[in-house]
Amino acid sequence: MSKQDYMNTSVQEPPLDYSFRSIHVIQDLTSEEPRSGLRPLRHSKSGKSLTQSLWLNNNILNDLRDFNHVVSLLLEHPENLAWIDLSFNDLTSIDPVLTTFFNLSVLYLHGNSIQRLGEVNKLAVLPRLRSLTLHGNPIEEEKGYSSGILGLELLHRASSFLEMPQRRW
Repeated sequence: MSKQDYMNTSVQEPPLDYSFRSIHVIQDLTSEEPRSGLRPLRHSKSGKSLTQSLWLNNNILNDLRDFNHVVSLLLEHPENLAWIDLSFNDLTSIDPVLTTFFNLSVLYLHGNSIQRLGEVNKLAVLPRLRSLTLHGNPIEEEKGYSSGILGLELLHRASSFLEMPQRRW
């Protein structure tokens, strides 16, 4: 991707917002109109959105089947997706498809039905993940919830440190 393309894809752009649309399956995004915000969405010549943020909160999603495909239909640069809001849906697990978005820095999963703490470990491969919400899921009641989440956070800090160039004295 050229620097110009990257500059045209920005977190500063308004999100592609499908919140509160009663969406049951990801494929419905292709026929549903996103919510309009205060600022208009910018689109590429091909008609795809130039944002890095996708909001799917407050719907009825219980899986993310075909997520990659649908996102590639909606976004000009899906590889730059940095913010996904899936809060207040009916997700019972963290779909591995989310780990394919290596630029993901914000992931909201609060208010779902995620039950197993082990699900969170899948996200350890996301090098830029800085904000993860999981409150309001049944895993909050699982023993070790707080320390497991803290462990994931420390893992990310350590990996960020290891990626930093070392000074030569």
